[in-house]
Amino acid sequence: MNLLATLLLSLSISGLQTAPPLRPPVDHPTAAQRRKGGQWYLAESGHAVYCYGPVMLVKQPEGGLQRIATFCKGDKTMVPLKD
Repeated sequence: MNLLATLLLSLSISGLQTAPPLRPPVDHPTAAQRRKGGQWYLAESGHAVYCYGPVMLVKQPEGGLQRIATFCKGDKTMVPLKD
């Protein structure tokens, strides 16, 4: 009889365990949100610039092509790059 009582008591106690409290959902930024896709470039002036847009080739008045980084951080939207 003691064995049966012990078994029933252990089963009833194990059912009393409470679940951990629910935590509110956390909004983890995805990789795309963390990194905006920018890249560092060396400007023609010799300074490093951080730009988000693509690099484009633009015709020069002299007839040549110039590589330009677009949408750069700061007040510059287009920065000529050093080749």
